[in-house]
Amino acid sequence: MNTNFEEIIDLSAIGKHNPIKNNDIFRLALAENLPSANTDEQKVLFIGIDFQNDFLENGELAVPNSHKDVENTLRFLYANLEKITTIAISLDTHNAQQIFHPSWWVDQDGNHPEPYTIISEEDIRAGKWSAVERQEESLEYVHQLEQQGRMKLCIWPFHCIEGTFGAALEGQFSNMIHFHSIARKSPIYKIVKGKDPLSEMYGIIKPEYDKNNYVNNELLQMMKGYDKIIMAGEAKSHCVLESLRQILEHFQDDVDFTSRIYLLDDCMSSIPGFEEGTETSLKNFKNSYHINIVSSKELTL
Repeated sequence: MNTNFEEIIDLSAIGKHNPIKNNDIFRLALAENLPSANTDEQKVLFIGIDFQNDFLENGELAVPNSHKDVENTLRFLYANLEKITTIAISLDTHNAQQIFHPSWWVDQDGNHPEPYTIISEEDIRAGKWSAVERQEESLEYVHQLEQQGRMKLCIWPFHCIEGTFGAALEGQFSNMIHFHSIARKSPIYKIVKGKDPLSEMYGIIKPEYDKNNYVNNELLQMMKGYDKIIMAGEAKSHCVLESLRQILEHFQDDVDFTSRIYLLDDCMSSIPGFEEGTETSLKNFKNSYHINIVSSKELTL
């Protein structure tokens, strides 16, 4: 490849305004003479989960160590540009008025909850917290979450508000994946998630609860066509973990498929306080589904 890493990436700008213009990236990519992704004998899918500004260290919902995660991801993508067939990305996309944001709820004195408050069904029935609007639907959502037995409603800082800088792809990650897209003639597969005001959507396959039972069957079908599926992103403890869980639950009877999944452990970090449960879940997934948890520096494509 003719283009140097430093022509595509400015590491000092991770999580900040991107000083490199899109058209300069496209011009460099067009000058390459790389084989089309359609000719790849081994089909490799890279899935980047929520590499967005609000999850970077200066963002509204900052994940510690995320700048290093991005750097490791960029170096991995660059080193394997000619071997990665397709890049898929997810984009957490919200409005200010959503069930997991402080504006949705008030206490008996009219105060909104602080970020990271957990709201239970018992709290709502006792009058500790009330939805500002859509009270019955809000109670039903929290009830359904608890019936599933895995999650309770967590109030998050306002983040990834559609149209804001925080919701945009991190600039250097954007440079790299668009360079790949042009140089390898491979369209980026974009997954927009989290726009339903009455549901959380950590994973890329389906919301935590949705009365319409939405499932991204198109993505599940697409994934079956790849020999290796590589995942990285933020946060390890939430959107990466739940995306992985949803994929594994769907393909739970197909270990041949699940063993094709590679998680880049040095390209993702957890939200503080959730580390232990995350590592336990990943260990169980590895034992049950034979997924691969590896360093980006060790994985050979």
